[in-house]
Amino acid sequence: MKKIKSALISVYYKDHLAPIIEILKNQGVTMYSTGGTQSFIESLGGTVVPVEDLTGYPSILDGRVKTLHPKIFGGILAIRAEDHLSQLEKYEIPEIDLVIVDLYPFEATVKSGASQEDIIEKIDIGGISLIRAAAKNYNDVVIVASKAEYPLLQSVLEQNNCSSTVAERKEFARRAFKVSSNYDTAIFDYFNQDSDDLAFKKSIHQQTPLRYGENPHQKAVFYGDLEEMFEKIAGKELSYNNLLDVDAAVSLMHDFQNESPTVAILKHNNSCGLATRNTLKAAWDDALACDPTSAFGGVLITNTKVDLATAEAINTLFYEVLIAPDYDQAALDLLLTKKQRILLKQKLHSSNKKGFKSLLNGVIEQESDQKVVGKDDLKFVTTLEPTSEEIEDLLFANKCVKHLKSNGIALVKNKQLVGMGCGQTSRVDALKHAIHKAQAFGLDLKGAVMASEAFFPFPDCVEIAKEAGIAAVIQPGGSIKDQDSIDYCNQNGLSMVLTGIRHFKH
Repeated sequence: MKKIKSALISVYYKDHLAPIIEILKNQGVTMYSTGGTQSFIESLGGTVVPVEDLTGYPSILDGRVKTLHPKIFGGILAIRAEDHLSQLEKYEIPEIDLVIVDLYPFEATVKSGASQEDIIEKIDIGGISLIRAAAKNYNDVVIVASKAEYPLLQSVLEQNNCSSTVAERKEFARRAFKVSSNYDTAIFDYFNQDSDDLAFKKSIHQQTPLRYGENPHQKAVFYGDLEEMFEKIAGKELSYNNLLDVDAAVSLMHDFQNESPTVAILKHNNSCGLATRNTLKAAWDDALACDPTSAFGGVLITNTKVDLATAEAINTLFYEVLIAPDYDQAALDLLLTKKQRILLKQKLHSSNKKGFKSLLNGVIEQESDQKVVGKDDLKFVTTLEPTSEEIEDLLFANKCVKHLKSNGIALVKNKQLVGMGCGQTSRVDALKHAIHKAQAFGLDLKGAVMASEAFFPFPDCVEIAKEAGIAAVIQPGGSIKDQDSIDYCNQNGLSMVLTGIRHFKH
């Protein structure tokens, strides 16, 4: 046990401080204080040594400098051992055993809409320094850094006759460092409020344990606020793999949010079905037609309210998650009959402008791929130019392939994904896989368009596309052999456009 014989008290909030002052007064503790806190203690009958009497300096610079002085910090930071104690005696510095301070209300001032000048003045300098100094020296000093800790301090003082154990002092120090950490974060966020990664910084403070990771033997945690983005209407808890697919689905549909009714079906982060139609039911039917086998157990997403007709069609398929901006009540009543299916109502579109991934012994960060290619981005490089309908399909296909794992190929006809190949080590293999998929499910490729997320190093892909009936091609260009593919298209009646934008997705 260590007896408290002296205390520095300088606080913004006086609420619930009176009982503590009463204990310190009755125990004969020497109290040092400043300004308003000094007046408060004196109003309770306590005797106070003004800080300026100790330091020999008044509060200066409009109160910006009051406690920043060796006679204050020396008394707090001194290790109670012969060498330090002899220095305290030499320089007439009193030991300080208890520090009660809090911080100017920076966050509250920001939220109030105050001027920048007022906000800056609420950045506490002396208080934060006192907190860190006392917490560092917890072996000898008790630090109370918030009015939230007053009840705990009162309990310790009452139970221990104004003494404390090292374990209690360490706990106060832990809480104090949390206060200082949160305070510094709030200040940083204010200065960094235009930064794109604020949402990420906020999210890391919110943790949700998951059942397991990609596999049952892997532990997993989600950092973030799902409730900000979704209303979970029904179903079991989202798993690690669910979250990966939901993220891919939301990112994909973000690029189709302004289209007519659109449905996407995703499996392992890739779309295996996607279509835009005049009605949601028609969009569902054509999205499912792309690959009804892979759709089993997938994640579904729409860009518009789910109606009863669509719900009836969807309800015949086993799926993991359905995401929509809203649901008709009749549709919802039907969908709720499948208890294990996860139904999400999306509140916000994906807005993460930064992407993070852990690797090696660190983390890499990049800007998210927010680029959506439009007609103005297209460079027409072949003699035959695509028709207006083909241009619509080419832009549609380019959005599709942007969200496929590289190497990726998307085949589209009449705003329907009719074939896709993704995650292949060869772009030729990706194209062959896409063609095989389309043919396996009876989808006609004659007059379809092809999108590649990266350039063609050789003309082999356009040769294969021609044989399959593909009429137009969209790709970023940039290969030293671009002209070989362009020449083949010119010689064989295909049109090609370049975007200048690569969409690698590893």
